[in-house]
Amino acid sequence: MDKMSKEALAVKRAEQAFDRKRRTIGLFGGPILALLVFLTPIAGLTLAAHKLLAIMVLVALWWITEPVPIPVTSLIGPTLAVVTGVVPVSTAFAAFANPMIFLFMGGFILAKAMMTHGLDKRFAYWLLSRSWVGSNPKRIFLAVGLAAALCSGWVSNTATAAMMFPICLGLLTSIKEMFAANGRTIDLHEYKYATGLMLMTAYSCSIGGVLTPIGTPPNLIMLGFLDQMCDIHVSFFEWMTWGFIAMVVYFLIAAFVLSRMFPADVERIEGADTFIKNKLAELGGWTLAQKNTLFCFIVAVTLWVTPGILSIALGSTDPTLKLYNKLFPEAVAAMAGALILFILPVNFEKRQFTLKWQEAMEGIEWGTLILFGGGLAMGGMMYKTGLSQWVGDLIVSSMGGSPSQIGMVAIFSVMALLLSELTSHTAATNMIGPLAITAAVSAGLSPIPVSVGIALSASLGFMLPVSTPPNAIVYASGYIPITKMIHTGVIIDVVGIACVTIPLVIYFVSWVVG
Repeated sequence: MDKMSKEALAVKRAEQAFDRKRRTIGLFGGPILALLVFLTPIAGLTLAAHKLLAIMVLVALWWITEPVPIPVTSLIGPTLAVVTGVVPVSTAFAAFANPMIFLFMGGFILAKAMMTHGLDKRFAYWLLSRSWVGSNPKRIFLAVGLAAALCSGWVSNTATAAMMFPICLGLLTSIKEMFAANGRTIDLHEYKYATGLMLMTAYSCSIGGVLTPIGTPPNLIMLGFLDQMCDIHVSFFEWMTWGFIAMVVYFLIAAFVLSRMFPADVERIEGADTFIKNKLAELGGWTLAQKNTLFCFIVAVTLWVTPGILSIALGSTDPTLKLYNKLFPEAVAAMAGALILFILPVNFEKRQFTLKWQEAMEGIEWGTLILFGGGLAMGGMMYKTGLSQWVGDLIVSSMGGSPSQIGMVAIFSVMALLLSELTSHTAATNMIGPLAITAAVSAGLSPIPVSVGIALSASLGFMLPVSTPPNAIVYASGYIPITKMIHTGVIIDVVGIACVTIPLVIYFVSWVVG
């Protein structure tokens, strides 16, 4: 067993031991602490709000410690709220029919069709085969990251990482073969460029998720909280204006840090361009299924961005824009693009259509949808019972009574970042989102900047293999020492949140919504 395998095995065993202790502590500590919270007299809370606070303590601890699957915990919260008489059943579970759920569902189905028919691979290989990339290792490094980032804006981060992983392995094999042909033997486990390429792939998958509302769950969760708790609707187009800037700057930071820490030691990778061109050739010509999928994707994107274009051209109060938003909200746009996949045929005589229902069901991340719905349900109940107002006032008073916008954004962004490193970024957003929004409202500030800050910060999980699925996928290659991942992750996290997240949401977002 080589050095890296021993290190990876030791890390895996340590993680398993830690997870076992974490789950055991949470399993018993969560209910006990929730009971203690309920038995402790708290001034200013109604009985319903007090009960909900105890339930929230249990749900939050179980989201963090994961003694049961996170989606199960998301269902436990609303169920306990009904059983304890906090709210009626229709109120507790109404959030699971929130339009944002169907926006996500439509996005999942479109992404599944793209993966099923190889549209994502076709795009990735097309980008890597461009003449400006060639066999230059620095440009390959950037092209791999760019392909991962752009794909993950529309397809799940995990699926994108799984797609890009074998591409990177193939490129690294070309490097090894090139050195072998020149009489030099290298160990890819200790080769700096291999580490950098793998990290660039993982980080770009997370960075690309900030581009669109459907790119990663924290984006839609915060948009859902804004809509549900503050009656503030942020359009797909508006999010992309912020997400594009954040993605570009995050990407540049990651590329700069990784290229400096893990530089290539050759000017050319012999065989790399041939490897990519062969992979592209293996895909063959465009199939009817791919053309249909691309058409459906364009339909959805067009419906998503049209309101922004109409708003610029006609003004935000124009009757045409209002009618369009009424007829084609984001959820309907997503479902329209997704449902056409089941109508467009690829072989009508055999009644074969672009996507099968069984394939679509495999592509929907039901656990994410349940977690999303559970988070919205808990946030909505906090608002209805007055618990959110009590918590918001408590947070504001602890911050001196009149916190600034930058202070509010900074505190909650750092909280989201730290929690997302240790637990699911979706669960972290569900926990922090309602508190941040109510705190902002209690302080008389706009809740939009802090909401955007939390969503962006939750995507900066770069320190540990367990922080995000892309990290775990590339770490499994054995080419990334855990110390290197922690070192680079800390640098990019700190620089990203200080130089991108906080300035972006303070100056740009505040200016747009002001």
